Amino acid sequence: MFKLIKTDKKTGARRGVIETVHGTVQTPLFMNVGTCAAIKGGVGASDLEELKCQVELSNTYHLHVRPGDDVIRKMGGLHKYMDWKKPILTDSGGFQVFSLAGLRKIKEEGVSFQSHIDGKRIFMGPEESMQIQSNLGSTIAMAFDECIENPAEYSYVKNSVARTTRWLHRCKTEMTRLNSLEDTVNPHQLLFGINQGSTYEDIRIDHMKQIRELDLDGYAIGGLAVGEKTEDMYRIIEAVAPHMPVDKPRYLMGVGTCSNIIEAVYRGVDMFDCVMPSRNARHGNLCTHAGVINLNNKKYELDPNPIDPECDCPVCRRYSRAYIRHLLNVGEMLGFRLCVMHNLYFYNTLMEKIREAIDEDRFLEFREKWSPILSTRI
Repeated sequence: MFKLIKTDKKTGARRGVIETVHGTVQTPLFMNVGTCAAIKGGVGASDLEELKCQVELSNTYHLHVRPGDDVIRKMGGLHKYMDWKKPILTDSGGFQVFSLAGLRKIKEEGVSFQSHIDGKRIFMGPEESMQIQSNLGSTIAMAFDECIENPAEYSYVKNSVARTTRWLHRCKTEMTRLNSLEDTVNPHQLLFGINQGSTYEDIRIDHMKQIRELDLDGYAIGGLAVGEKTEDMYRIIEAVAPHMPVDKPRYLMGVGTCSNIIEAVYRGVDMFDCVMPSRNARHGNLCTHAGVINLNNKKYELDPNPIDPECDCPVCRRYSRAYIRHLLNVGEMLGFRLCVMHNLYFYNTLMEKIREAIDEDRFLEFREKWSPILSTRI
């Protein structure tokens, strides 16, 4: 499934290819987040193709609540439902359960919690998560885990991680069973395990050593970008990455800014996702080759330039900052859509440039130039 093409000579950056039943993707890659089977901001599947998206990510919990994974199964699976032919990754629902802390109760069997929509009681454990994701028919399914808050007490983290490991064994068993059924939507569904351990290096390393023995299709580092310092995130990646299988894709969940991605690639990560580019875009915060701009600022009221003069996205080829600022100011949906399209194109193009830099053995120079620039707020 995964082929490591090369590792950068001066850094830990990796260049690879993932082959799936829904097509081949190049790594490092950024997955565009469509929580409810659509990118917020009025961006559809045909737009994603134009915006260079390789993998779309959807949310297991939200689709289970609405419209229901049973509905999507009856419609032929998530790919047919949203008319997206390339790979889809579905998360396990673990992070959403984490975010519903006041409404949940965690036990060995799984987690019972209240729906954020109507208060209905829901139970989700490893088997239920795998069944929902099997109904969705995604290309890659994520194992069900507990996302631990930062900071957290050492003893709690250790016990939680042990439970997550037990859950992972159950996920693998259930996924194997589901993939063997004749009426499974996607019998080639892949399973990624998730490394947890808060900001404790010893727990993280020990957990990674345990779960790599399961020989899963890929491995993720979860539970970061949830409030800890950026330095702690980088420290944990540096501690865990050397213990991750070399021949499997490495996924850093929920990250992040352009600079975060460059720094994580530098430390050996292959896959990323984050709502940040689309969420920030809807508030007028846009990525450019000079740094991040806030299009709501009055100085752009009469600016005839595109969002980014160096960008060739469909938005920058046609519209001015002044016009898009006006759309945002009056709450016009087109403004949100154009901003989201630009940011997603920028992220996906950034990944192309990262891959090219690794191919040409100049990623270190690329990182030294662009990591500080792209984190600058103008």
